[in-house]
This record gives sequence, structure tokens and C-alpha cells, in this order.
Amino acid sequence: MATEQLADSVAEPPRGGVPQEPPRPLDAIDRHILRLLQEDGRASVRSVAERVHVSRANAYARINRLIEDGIIRGFTARVDHERSGQGASAYITLKIVQNTWRTVREQLLTLPGVAHIALVSGDFDVLLLVHTADNRSLRELVLTRIQAIPEVLSSRTLLVFEETDLVVDG
Repeated sequence: MATEQLADSVAEPPRGGVPQEPPRPLDAIDRHILRLLQEDGRASVRSVAERVHVSRANAYARINRLIEDGIIRGFTARVDHERSGQGASAYITLKIVQNTWRTVREQLLTLPGVAHIALVSGDFDVLLLVHTADNRSLRELVLTRIQAIPEVLSSRTLLVFEETDLVVDG
């Protein structure tokens, strides 16, 4: 039996990944499919169908609907950053000038090693997760690139000593 991969067998998400209408409610089977795909985004439709006890056509239709509704935003590889040459990871908190989030976000998107950007509430405004080759590269990223953004008022860097990726339970 040939193993068909999801990346080759399901539709692309809508342009921009944002659905036009609110997503339809998820049932237990949809949530189970999401869990399986979070564990292995390369799982075949056939194996997903077998594990959630539905027909292959049903699984295929559900996965396509999850993509069309913007619930599944894409498929990606989970990377071991240290083994891939990015031995330093850090969370960086930023305080920024009020009402400059969009401008700051656009500048942060161009920086090397930025894995996640979030606008948050609390003592700071932005939280970044970055991965760099080493501490020297991390220092350069923070001191030369991030602190050079005019709208960034201050930053704090929290070194990551160890990471564990989790599959989110639906």
C-alpha cells in the first residue's frame, strides 16, 4: 500500500490563512484528528482514518474542512535547534512605544532566528522566542538589531537552558 502524505493530498489554506466565516464547531473526531496531526503532520489520511475509526473519505473531508476553516494553518517540521546548529535559545521581552505594535512586528519579522512573536499584556508588550547559533549571535541580535528599532524602549533576555515541545491536547 502506498503511503500518501497529507501535504500532497489536501487543499491549501485560504489566502492569508484567515477564513471568511467563523469556523464550524469541532467534535471529538475533529479534535482527535488535530491531536494526531500535531504528533505527526506527515501521517497519511489512511492512518488518520484508521486511528479515529472513520472512513478514509470522511477523514479526508474533515482534514480539508479544518484547513479551509483556518483551524489547521499548515504543516511543519519540529526542529531540534541545538542539533541544527542553533545552540542558543532565548525569550526576549520588549517594552515598546504605545500604538507601534504593527510597525515593530514588521521589523521583528525580518530578524534572523525569530521563531515566535506575541503581543502580550503585563509588564512588557512583546514576547519573542529566538534561536541563534551561540550566545555571541544572540548578543548581536539583541544589542545590534532589536535595540536599534526606534520603537523598542527596553528589552530583557531570558536564556533557555532546556526545551520540551508539547503536543497541545484538544
